[in-house]
Amino acid sequence: MRQPMVAGNWKMNGSSDSIKELITGIKAGVGEANAEVVVCPPFVYIPMVAEVVAGTAIKLGAQNMCAQDAGAHTGEVSGPMLKDVGCEYVIIGHSERRAMYGETDEVTADKYSAVLKNGLKPIFCIGETLEEREQGITEQVVAHQLDAILKTAGAASLANAVLAYEPVWAIGTGKTASPEQAQEVHAFIRSKIAKEDAVIAEGLRILYGGSMNPANAAELRSQSDIDGGLIGGASLKADDFLAICVAGQG
Repeated sequence: MRQPMVAGNWKMNGSSDSIKELITGIKAGVGEANAEVVVCPPFVYIPMVAEVVAGTAIKLGAQNMCAQDAGAHTGEVSGPMLKDVGCEYVIIGHSERRAMYGETDEVTADKYSAVLKNGLKPIFCIGETLEEREQGITEQVVAHQLDAILKTAGAASLANAVLAYEPVWAIGTGKTASPEQAQEVHAFIRSKIAKEDAVIAEGLRILYGGSMNPANAAELRSQSDIDGGLIGGASLKADDFLAICVAGQG
C-alpha cells in the first residue's frame, strides 16, 4: 500500500511573519493528516521552518537544487547545503523552471541524479501544456520527460523518488484536470514504469499537481493511481492545505 503524500510548494511567496504563521498553523493540525506531509519553502526561510517543524511528522523540502555540489555557481544552492539544513525532498523539473528558466530534460535529469546522490529524494515533475493536450500528444510529452531520468538513472532510482504529474494548463489558472483526466495520465505513467520494473511501478507515488484544492481533493485523491498532491496556491493557507491533507479520510 502506497503512503499518500501532500507536498506544499510555496513558490516565491511569504515573509518571516507570514511564513511563521503558516507553518505554525500547519503544525497545529498535521496530526489529523491522512498523508505524509511535506512543505517546500523558499530557500531563505528553510532554517526557520525547520526549527518550527522539528520533532513533528512534517517533512522539509526545497523547490530547486543545483546539479553541482559546490564551487563557482553564483546564486545556486547545492544538495549538501539542503541536507545540512534538514531537507529530505527536492522538487525537480517544475514546469515553471522548465518554461521560465529554460531547464531542459537534460538539465532536469542531471539535477534528479544529483538529488539522489546526495541522499535526498526528488519530487520529479512532468506534464503537458494546453497546446500539447489539444494536439493529443500528452502521453508522448510525458513519456519523453520520463525517459530523461530513466535513461540517466534507471527505473530502480524511482524507489527513492516521487513523481508529480502537473498539467501545465492547470497550474495557477484555477482550472483542474477532471479526476478521470488525471487518473488516465497517472495510469499511463505507472504503466510506462511497469514496463521497466513492475515492482518499482507498484510502489511509486505519483502526485497530482494541477490546482488541487479543498473542494476537489477528495475526488482526485480517490483515484487509484493518484497518491496525493503537489499543492501550489492552496498550500499558502494553513486551513486549505490541512483540508487537502485529510481529504478522503475515513
